[in-house]
Amino acid sequence: MLRVGIDVGGTFTDIVVFDEESGRLVAGKVLTVPREPWRGVLGAFDALGVRVSDVGVFVHATTLGTNMFLGQVGIEPPVAVLITNAGFRDVIEIGRQNRAELYNLFFEKPQPLVPRSRRFGVRGRVSARGEELEPLDVGAVRRIAREWCGRAKVFIISFLHCYANDAHERLAARVVREECPGAEVVTGCEVDPEPGEFERTSTAVVNGLLRPILSRYLSKLAREMEQRGFRGRFLVMQSSGGVASLEYAVRFPAAFIESGPAAGVVATAYFAEAMGIRYALSFDMGGTTAKAAAIVNGEPIVADMYEVGGKVHMGRVLRGSGYPVRYPFIDIAEVSAGGGTIAWVDAGGALRVGPISAGADPGPACYGRGGREPTVTDANLVLGRLPEVLAGGRVRLHRNLAKEALEKLAKAVGMDTVEAALAVIRIADTVMARALRLVSIEKGYDPRMFTLFAFGGAGPLHAVSLARELGVPRVVVPPYTGVFSALGLLLTDYRHDLRRPVVRRADELEEEQLNKVFDELADEAKRILASEGVPEERVRLTRLLEARYEGQAYSLTIPYHGSLSEAVNEFHKLHAARYGYSMPEHPVVIVSARLVAIGVTPKPRLPRSKPLRHTPEPVGYREVYFKDDGWTRTPIYRRDRLKPGAVLKGPAVIESDDSTILIPPDSVGTVDEHHSIVISVGGGSVEA
Repeated sequence: MLRVGIDVGGTFTDIVVFDEESGRLVAGKVLTVPREPWRGVLGAFDALGVRVSDVGVFVHATTLGTNMFLGQVGIEPPVAVLITNAGFRDVIEIGRQNRAELYNLFFEKPQPLVPRSRRFGVRGRVSARGEELEPLDVGAVRRIAREWCGRAKVFIISFLHCYANDAHERLAARVVREECPGAEVVTGCEVDPEPGEFERTSTAVVNGLLRPILSRYLSKLAREMEQRGFRGRFLVMQSSGGVASLEYAVRFPAAFIESGPAAGVVATAYFAEAMGIRYALSFDMGGTTAKAAAIVNGEPIVADMYEVGGKVHMGRVLRGSGYPVRYPFIDIAEVSAGGGTIAWVDAGGALRVGPISAGADPGPACYGRGGREPTVTDANLVLGRLPEVLAGGRVRLHRNLAKEALEKLAKAVGMDTVEAALAVIRIADTVMARALRLVSIEKGYDPRMFTLFAFGGAGPLHAVSLARELGVPRVVVPPYTGVFSALGLLLTDYRHDLRRPVVRRADELEEEQLNKVFDELADEAKRILASEGVPEERVRLTRLLEARYEGQAYSLTIPYHGSLSEAVNEFHKLHAARYGYSMPEHPVVIVSARLVAIGVTPKPRLPRSKPLRHTPEPVGYREVYFKDDGWTRTPIYRRDRLKPGAVLKGPAVIESDDSTILIPPDSVGTVDEHHSIVISVGGGSVEA
């Protein structure tokens, strides 16, 4: 049986196939079809000669949700109607007082995803304790549904305190379905049963807008695969680092927005564990963006909330400028610096890189597909870093076109072509280093404790430069580098995060009550995983509490092992570590009970061979430009010919079908037993 992982990115669609019988792994890469990404998926199968009928498990990741909120590839959100309590229809527009740019006098808040003309308040109220204070005005709900049926594709219902009593939401949803049976109906308590009306409503709105889009795409892909004979299990990667069924993805699409990047982090954690590394930085540089995440004590850092559609400033997505989604997400910093990111000159004559990308169509100038703007890939090609073909020969690079594009840029800033290419690389590296700082230094971690894992088609070209800038002593370039996120899809377990509101002071809460809540969540989790084919012996459950000091507006997540007193003590310690102080005498409020349910899946075995130290022979030489040394005759190696134990002294370029690795002067690479290339970072300049 074959297990297949396919990651659809902004530029490339990556595929990894694992044959369970032979243990063989094969990988490939094709160009993404932006407006019809399912065609790229089927093209990936064809590129490797894989029959869809032979696939037993298919795991998929897509950037479709992110693209909609970023306004890319012409995806139009569906017409949606929001029904909420009278007097509260403007909650999603008012939002919170947080500003993404505190001192920007011209900062504009994001436009609400549902305009005011399609937001309606109806009478009816439930208290924070779940008591009905005023009956729901069913007639008003019915009139809204009748008026908008046929015009609106989605009805979103979000009432105050639904987490305490969702009877009004369920009643309103039933009325809307009666009046408009063809529309999607999303309720706040269905997607986010926790206090905080703004975050809950925002999550419901994002979920509602994505549901018809992701449903249409996944259904189309599933039909096309079924026509080719697919009868296996169709799974989709979540932003939390776990997979779930196709049906779950269609119901809760907001949980899948950052699915591809999450897969790369999961793969990093898997390889780091195999190498005995507990602190790792995951760095993924593709054609459109670069992404960074941290693995601490062997586990990726997971955040409770994420923002989609945020603005980009100085190469990073600003928190507070997008739309909150309260689902677990692997904490990933993303910057607009990929191989296809365009370099340009602003009105003040300064050289800039990003945020606009050439994408897959037309792509960088060197692709010869009509692109005229210089990109990071063009700069790398002009400096000799890249070969003349990528993606196993399917993408041919034209050095003359790259040089022409950079000559125009160089003339505009008063440089020669090489100087302009160096400047483009330096600016891109500065932007990407910021992402790595966000997940390490800004979280209180010293990057010198970490090992940098670099992957993606462009990541290994820039990895040593970034490591040196942050003081990271070691870089690991794992196997299947250019399709590493697709590989991560096959290394991922099922995951479901279940929540139940509590909102009680810890000193007023009985452990027996709390344990009963967790038992109910555990039963629900086992039912969900059983429906996805996971036997109970493969289920792993982790109990967590969301807690805060009484009167606080933010909370922290702590483990719960059956003792409330221990959990409260752990909260005080975590608060002191995170914020520099704690208040042991102050009451602690348990906001919610959370259960992380993992269904362990079989995984491919990592390739492993005994390393024998030797110096390999290069397949050729090429002139590569380094800032300190100028044009340097540099040995070129094919990665598929390197054996464990091979030692490669910089400068060196290692090429494969899916990526290119640069080892600059003063750095040394070795091939370890897992076929990863481990680079000891030297002290000289790596600007090329």
